[in-house]
Amino acid sequence: MSQPEVNAVKAAVPVSAAEGPKLHAGFLKNNLREYGMLISLVAIMVLFQVLTDGTLLRPLNLTNLLLQNSYVVIMALGMLLVIVAGHIDLSVGSVCGFIGALAAVLMVEYGWHFVPTAIVSIAAGALIGAAQGWFVAFRKIPSFIVTLAGMLVFKGLTLALLAGQSVGPFPVEFQRLSSGFIPDPLGGEALRTTSLVVGALAAAALVFFKLRGRAKLTAHGMETEPYAFFLVKNLFFAAVILFFSYLLSTYKGLPNVLIVMAVLIVVYDFVTNRTTIGRRIYALGGNEKAARLSGVKTQRLAFLTFVNMGALAALAGLVFAARLNTATPKAGLGFELDVIAACFIGGASASGGVGRVMGAVIGAFIMGVMNNGMSILGIGIDYQQVIKGLVLLAAVFIDVYNKNK
Repeated sequence: MSQPEVNAVKAAVPVSAAEGPKLHAGFLKNNLREYGMLISLVAIMVLFQVLTDGTLLRPLNLTNLLLQNSYVVIMALGMLLVIVAGHIDLSVGSVCGFIGALAAVLMVEYGWHFVPTAIVSIAAGALIGAAQGWFVAFRKIPSFIVTLAGMLVFKGLTLALLAGQSVGPFPVEFQRLSSGFIPDPLGGEALRTTSLVVGALAAAALVFFKLRGRAKLTAHGMETEPYAFFLVKNLFFAAVILFFSYLLSTYKGLPNVLIVMAVLIVVYDFVTNRTTIGRRIYALGGNEKAARLSGVKTQRLAFLTFVNMGALAALAGLVFAARLNTATPKAGLGFELDVIAACFIGGASASGGVGRVMGAVIGAFIMGVMNNGMSILGIGIDYQQVIKGLVLLAAVFIDVYNKNK
């Protein structure tokens, strides 16, 4: 019997019951990093929920957890693209603090309305990213050096802009960016009904779009994850959205900044997975020379990742300033470490070309839950830094180990 006939016979034979678990095991092995991070986040949350006697998931603490990590998540989305493109940005914390100071001066000292202030601030962040991206992309100066210089420059400019003093408070409307909650026109008292409805709609939309996406892949004969994994994963995410929406609805509802984060996560997940520019960023980080020979304008693409990073750092600066209700000279100190750690813990590769939006988000919340849980338990900042450093080292070690294997 010829080889084509043998292949045809194999294709006609259905997969046996014994082969099903093997296929599932193979899929899980090939996607261990993606599922491992999700499992790790759940395990860490369960651990701290037990150790803190249920304090971790109380509605008030959960709201604080979201507010405390909102700016990290926002910057992690931009940092992911920079890392995937094969670069790094050490200046994001300083840019975040500088933009917060700029917004404070415009609103408090010059009396600007918060809307034009926000527009000018985000434009300034994009311009800063463009300046750094120009040196990296077109002058071929290593991003580590360029952004290290940027970190020092914008720390100094923040001090100069604020004259070494804190500036505030801000208009109430601006504060609502970070400390406000979505309105409740449905009039819930003990339960914020509107927030619960929004959460239910988000869960339903997630399941619907994932099912539609899988159907399209199947129709085109493309490989998809086993149905059992697909079903369990998406039902789990939907249940998590409903559960946390309910918990938040028993307090003040969904924070405004959570809506901002959710929109950004959806947009960046779509860009990285469904658009040409997203695929080209991964190609750039995977093999810049091959991408350039394939017709990809690698310099412009690297430049745009830094512009995007600057704009998101500016948005994070506005969120952080609104949460504190003041701009301080030390704002943004050490933020770049948390943002970079979130991306690496979430599965991004230090060599570029690998990383997922949801992985970066999960990495950010792993760091956030650890910080919050250890603070509740009274663990000192010294040991918190040690534990976070070891977690980061372990994540990068696993990435290098899997790649070498």
